[in-house]
Amino acid sequence: MSEDKQRVFSGSLPEFYDRYIVPMNFAPYARILADRAKVLAPSRVLETAAGTGILTQNLVRTLPAGVAITATDLNQAMIDLARAKSGMADVTWRQADAMKLPFPDGSFDLIVCQFGVMFFPDKPAAFREASRVLRLGGAFLFAVWDSYKTMNKSPLAIAAGVAGDMLGREPLSLLSPPYHDEKAIRADLAAAGFGAVQVERISQPCRAPSARDAAVITVQGTMIRAAIEAADPVRLGEVTDAVERVMLARFGSGPVEGEMNALIVTAEKPSA
Repeated sequence: MSEDKQRVFSGSLPEFYDRYIVPMNFAPYARILADRAKVLAPSRVLETAAGTGILTQNLVRTLPAGVAITATDLNQAMIDLARAKSGMADVTWRQADAMKLPFPDGSFDLIVCQFGVMFFPDKPAAFREASRVLRLGGAFLFAVWDSYKTMNKSPLAIAAGVAGDMLGREPLSLLSPPYHDEKAIRADLAAAGFGAVQVERISQPCRAPSARDAAVITVQGTMIRAAIEAADPVRLGEVTDAVERVMLARFGSGPVEGEMNALIVTAEKPSA
């Protein structure tokens, strides 16, 4: 993660992020990745860019007892929030840069990463590190968001459009960096020595009880909040209200039934 993005996920934002956007956008995919991890039957798991621990919790619940889980993130505030959650007592937590992992060669059977790869400034370097700390035959499993331009039912993309217009910002600059080109992903993994690459595009629902809830979640629990606070903190309520009006027009006065699209990627470190 770049220094700019690291600053974004500091201060009070990790708490808002965990309270708001994680349950709506991240929880469905955490369950999917944990189920995929279980099928791979690892004994030693490394999670990179663990954030506030939504995938970590699902790994703890889903993997058999005795599987060693090490969770890392570059941001200490995220780690502190995740470590304090229930069920995390047996997880080993380390502050670590995914491009400079502090582990010996061949330490893990599986590396998992949920929606963190997009933030790595040098993805080939991060993939080489992943390969280095995996044993021969080990697996790398990660999720990245698909193009936001294809997500016309995504409350987050809708909110970014409204906030971008109000702030004079390109809406995509308020969202995670793009990394959804399958050819580029395959090429970066191959350059790091991975093989048997599988890429699957899937969609999952993202729901909120109301348009107001969707507006608060997407504006106040994401990088949109950081952009507003950097420009003019007083406008946080104004932007939230504007997003609520758009959500009402789009989804009506009942629950918001949106959708997010992602790529699930699995790659293998060759056995020889």
